[in-house]
Amino acid sequence: MTRIDDTFARLRAENRRAFVAYVMAGDPDAATAREIVLGLPAAGVDIIELGLPFTDPMADGPTIQLAGQRALDGGMTLDGTLDIVRALRAEDDTTPVVMMGYYNPIYSRGVDRFLEQAKEAGVDGLIIVDLPPEEDAELCLPAQAAGLNFIRLATPTTDAARLPKVLQNTSGFVYYVSITGITGAGAASAEKVAPEVAAIKAETDLPVIVGFGIKTPDAARDIAAVADGCVVGSAIVERIGRGDSVGEVLAYVKTLADGAHSA
Repeated sequence: MTRIDDTFARLRAENRRAFVAYVMAGDPDAATAREIVLGLPAAGVDIIELGLPFTDPMADGPTIQLAGQRALDGGMTLDGTLDIVRALRAEDDTTPVVMMGYYNPIYSRGVDRFLEQAKEAGVDGLIIVDLPPEEDAELCLPAQAAGLNFIRLATPTTDAARLPKVLQNTSGFVYYVSITGITGAGAASAEKVAPEVAAIKAETDLPVIVGFGIKTPDAARDIAAVADGCVVGSAIVERIGRGDSVGEVLAYVKTLADGAHSA
């Protein structure tokens, strides 16, 4: 059982949906990013997704791309990202942290060394968007063996023939991408998402969390109501990018969390 498994077990017992927040490590700078991450649990965040900055974030829209660039320009690294997790763990040993990003920085570090460092820092799961199931031997299986959840994305283009492959070796939860396209594009529709989530849940006992296109408390409530919870990323990162204070960012996050928890 990981912190992710424990969190969903608790939420099920409370009949509550999960709220997941994404922020980029090092955005807008290392100190501010650290302060934001440390404040997320008190703002109602059940699971933290921490972006690992990368120079070629192909699945991300302009908002997340710019966040990654700000972080890299400020000197954020893989080690710096792990240091943020360590800082959280010094104050909070229960809120799960999922590292989300691309395989290149992990490959460059070396899979075994990375997994050892991630586990030591307090990372609970990985979302690596450019590693399909056909490449499970690269990172997915070693991560599971090291005690980390490997979380896979399902999308509107994941058909019935492909879905079992996507679910293979997935753990923690399934991340359903509500729209076709990059992060920050379009708006999620609960009416469209509901049957897709149901189709996934018919094939797995894992929780299904919906992300992309959620920007308001009402949207968080509506999407969470047809799934096991929701993720908000670009809308939070956009506020960080425009210079909102840490307090303003966390206050906004709390409105989203309250929305999801009211589902």
